[in-house]
Amino acid sequence: MPANAPAPMPVLPEVTVSLSEMVPSRCRHYFNGGADRAAYRSRRYEFGSSTQYMPLVRAFLDTCAAGQDRDYRYLFTLLGSELANNALEHSKSGEPFGVYTLRCDRTRDGLRLTCRDQGSKNETRRADIHRRVHLKADPNGLDLDAESGRGLAMIDALATSWGDNGIPDYRQVWFFLAYSLRDSAWNTQP
Repeated sequence: MPANAPAPMPVLPEVTVSLSEMVPSRCRHYFNGGADRAAYRSRRYEFGSSTQYMPLVRAFLDTCAAGQDRDYRYLFTLLGSELANNALEHSKSGEPFGVYTLRCDRTRDGLRLTCRDQGSKNETRRADIHRRVHLKADPNGLDLDAESGRGLAMIDALATSWGDNGIPDYRQVWFFLAYSLRDSAWNTQP
C-alpha cells in the first residue's frame, strides 16, 4: 500500500437510530399524529431514498389528515404511501442520495397531496419540456392477478381526482381527496 494512501475503514458496529432523530425539532409536529397545532394551509417535507423511511412517511400523512375521521386518515395515508413508493420505485429518488418531497395543501373541501421526485430512472437525456407525457392508470391494475400497476389504479379508483405534470425529468404526481367520502369507491356501505 502506498505511503500516502488512506487507512482502510475499520468495521463499525451496527446501531439502531429512531426515525424521530432524523426529524429537525422545528418539524416534529408534522409526525405526531395529532391536530394540536393551529390548522396549516400547506405542509411539505423531503424524504430520503430508503424504504426504511416509510413509517415516517405514513406518520407525516396521518398527521396531515389529523382532525378527520379514521377512514379518511387511513385512505389518505394509503394513497400518499403509494405516491411515495412510486417515487422510490420508478424515479431517481429511489437511488442512493435521492430524495422526494411530499407537499400537503389543505383546502376547504379536502386535502391535496403532491409528490415531487427527481425524474425517471429510464431517461438518459433531458425530456423536451414542451412535450408532456402524462401517467395513466393501468385499467387492469386492480385485477387480483396483476403483477404491477396497482398503485396508480388504486389512486385512480379511490381519490377524488389525480394527475401529474407530464414532465418525466421533474415528475409531480398529485391527488385530491375530498373530506366527504360519500361518493368515493372506498365507501361501500349502503
